[in-house]
Amino acid sequence: MLLDLAKITALPLLLVIAAASDLITMTIPNRIALLIAALFFAIAAADGMSLYAVGTHIAAAALVLAVTFIFFARGWMGGGDAKLAAATALWLGFADLGAFALTAGLFGGALTMLILGFRSMPLPFAASMPSWAVKLHDEKTGIPYGIALSAAALAVYPHTQWMKTVDVSRFIFG
Repeated sequence: MLLDLAKITALPLLLVIAAASDLITMTIPNRIALLIAALFFAIAAADGMSLYAVGTHIAAAALVLAVTFIFFARGWMGGGDAKLAAATALWLGFADLGAFALTAGLFGGALTMLILGFRSMPLPFAASMPSWAVKLHDEKTGIPYGIALSAAALAVYPHTQWMKTVDVSRFIFG
């Protein structure tokens, strides 16, 4: 039951923290991606995941890190976003990587349009707004893409192999 609880809560909780951090500070601390990765290995070991399966998950994460590093080098994505995407891919593996990438692209496009719309409106009460909202309104500030990555992972995660092995009814009905 403790293992199932870890599967249900570990990744989603860290994704919410990453998204909130990106919104408020425009950064995703390295420790979040490292903790996501470390918890993957701990839960995979406790769950008895085969070395081959762990290897394929590592390969998926390495692929995502390589692609997102190119995006980072070209200025299309922040470094924290790249590390978050790779750490998340470690949990998803190749089986759910396509769904994650597609969903992240859709959510990222919607987030970008929403923020661009927000930036097109004047901020008459900027002095009374939280500093993160004023910073987000600044056209020189990037898009906190960690929000889209986290939302995409949260949308895909319930349909993964991890969650198919969890008996959620035990948590609801005791």
